[in-house]
This record gives sequence, structure tokens and C-alpha cells, in this order.
Amino acid sequence: MPSLGTVGSYPQNPRVQKIRIAAAYVGDTIDEKLVDLTKPRDAEFSAKFPMGKVPVFEGKQGELLFESNAIGYYALLQKDSPLVGTTPLEKAEVLQWLFFTDNEVNTNLSGWLSPLMGYDSYFKPSVDKHIDRFKRAMGCLNNVLLNQTYLVGESVTYADISLTCSLIWAFKLIFDPALRAEFKNVTRYFTTMINKKQFKDVIGDVALCETPMQPPKKEKKETKKPEPVKKAAPKKEAAAADDEEPAKPAPKPKSKLDLLPPSPFVLDEWKRMYSNNDSDVAAKWFWEHFDSEGWSLWRVDYKYNDELTMVFMSNNLIGGFFARLEMARKYAFGSMIVCGTNNNNAISGYFVIRGQEVPFEVYDAADFGSYNFVKIEPSQYDEKKKEIEQYLAWEVEGFADGKIFK
Repeated sequence: MPSLGTVGSYPQNPRVQKIRIAAAYVGDTIDEKLVDLTKPRDAEFSAKFPMGKVPVFEGKQGELLFESNAIGYYALLQKDSPLVGTTPLEKAEVLQWLFFTDNEVNTNLSGWLSPLMGYDSYFKPSVDKHIDRFKRAMGCLNNVLLNQTYLVGESVTYADISLTCSLIWAFKLIFDPALRAEFKNVTRYFTTMINKKQFKDVIGDVALCETPMQPPKKEKKETKKPEPVKKAAPKKEAAAADDEEPAKPAPKPKSKLDLLPPSPFVLDEWKRMYSNNDSDVAAKWFWEHFDSEGWSLWRVDYKYNDELTMVFMSNNLIGGFFARLEMARKYAFGSMIVCGTNNNNAISGYFVIRGQEVPFEVYDAADFGSYNFVKIEPSQYDEKKKEIEQYLAWEVEGFADGKIFK
């Protein structure tokens, strides 16, 4: 079979698998080239594909494409394939399911699987939210497939190829017998698709999950055995004054915040509570233990929301800000989120900070000046309590993405 060109990506990428399956349906092939994601893209790659993301496609005639759906579409359009739809309505329905797969399946499945696989930190409220949204999508799909075999029309389309490939890791790692029984129409659909020749030639056999992946267990710290108490040596006669060594000065604190009076609110305890419990349980613990004399609450807003574009880029801004707050990790906790859509979004959140002022450890960050920090006084806690809890739980209206500083 002739090759349309070369796709660059990492091994076993489902987004590449759907491209190769699409090409197989029209009698073509796609060559693959490994892209080492651990190394920066070279100048040649960046010149061709400025986003730097994979998969990317380079055709035999020098055609350049990124985004897997576009590459798969290009493969099908070479032969005017019916897999993209044969009527205006079918073409629109194929697009509808492609958008559904990207927005409802891929996004939420990644939010569930990535922490389990160690690619992201495991933050229980966030994972639970993605699980709920993924199951909601599967419920919708299960109802649609009750009375039909394929997503569009009476035969395979690119919508089926895309969705099936996106579900492979779900069925391998988390779709155990209980979930398969709950979404039996989705299971029947998936097993039907993966056993078609064009699918099987690309993805091989798929072993269905029997025991789902579980959250990573925290490593237990080794407890050191106490050293035996040494008997005090007999006192020597006091040495002459001129033989005495001067007393060593007490070590200087690493931060002015270390000089503050002790607080009953222990930040590490709060971080563990927040990471390992449902948001309502964590919020209850927070208000029961928060010490408004030793700590302060701050509303934080990005100053230049009108300049924000893509949601993922806004979330990357938060990540960059957090990366430059490393000195504050002992003294602060924050939840920052992006609300809105591409080209119409905003960054905001709340911080818990040791002391009553924004300390050097925070304002020394290079991009601190891009954010407004407004202190929430104790007299405002009742008024702001619900909003703060919504930011902690990522349940703010229009929520799109977010990060936790802990």
C-alpha cells in the first residue's frame, strides 16, 4: 500500500493509531517516526510545527499538518471516503462526535488516568471530578448506542475510529467488569470495533481490564530507632576563663516567617487533608482548624485577563507562577483556576499565607506583579466562605482548568 507521509509521535499513541486506521480504510499507509519528548524540539521541527506538540505529519509532497483529527481527515479526503460522512448532516455528525471525544472523553480520561500512571500528582478532588465527568460522557454514549451500532449512519466513520482509539487505555486499565456491566452498550460497541480487521491490524489484541488501577500509595517514612541514652560523663573541673571557647551563636532562621509565634494551624496537615479527602470533608477541617492570627487568606486575580487566549496557555501561566514560588512552599497554599473558554477566560484563586502580609517568599517571584493579592479579613470570612470552598473544590462556574500550590 502507498504511504501518504510520516507521522511523528511517541510509541503506542492512540491519536496516531486512529490516523493509521483511517488510512487503512482507504488503502493507504502512514509511516511513523519517533519523537523523543524528553528532549527539546530542534530548530527544524519548530520551524515546521511551532506548537511543538505531537502527533505531526509531513506528507510526501511537503504537506505539514498538526492535530490528529486534521491528519486523519486528510488521509480520508485523499479518496473522498464516506468515512467523513456522505451528506451535510452526516459530515456535521462526524464532527460532533470528534468534538465529543476530545472534550468529554480525552480530557476527563486523561484527568483520571494521568495521576494513576504517575504523569501528574494525585489530587483526589480533581481526579474525582474527572471520573464523574467521564462517567457522565459514558452514560450519554451508552444511551445513544442502545439502538444503533455506529455513531453515524449504518457503517464505520471517522467518528467511530477516533472514539474507539480514545477508549483503548480506559478498557485496558480501569474499565473493569463492573464498569463494563454498567456501560454494556459502550462495551459491546468497543469490542465490535476493535475486532474489525483495520483496527486489529493497527492496535492488535486488547486485553480488557480485570482489576482497575488504584491511586498510588504514599511511601511510609522510616522511623529511626532512638539512640541509647549515653551516661553523662563526670564533670570536669571548670577550665580557666582564658581556656573557654566562646558560645556558638544560635542559627539564624531561614525566613522572617520562622520568627512568628507558633500556630495551631499546621500547613502540612492541611495539605494532606486536602489531597486525600473529598472537598467537603477538607473544607470542614479547614474552617475548624484555621488560625486567623497566624495565617491570612488572600484573593488573587490575574491583572491581564483581557490578554489571555487558549485555556491551556492560561493554565501554563499559573504553572509558571507556582514554579517560581518554591521558597514559599513551607509558608503558603494556593488554588488557582482558569474559568471560561478559549480566547475568553480569566485566572483567579485563593491563597493561604503564613503571617498577615504577603512575604518576600511570595513577592520575590518574577511574575508576582502580574497578580492582584487582596487580603480577606476575618470579618469577611462568613461572606467569603462559600466562594473560598468553591475555589478549593474547583466548582466555580465556568471552570476550565486549574492548579494547586502545595
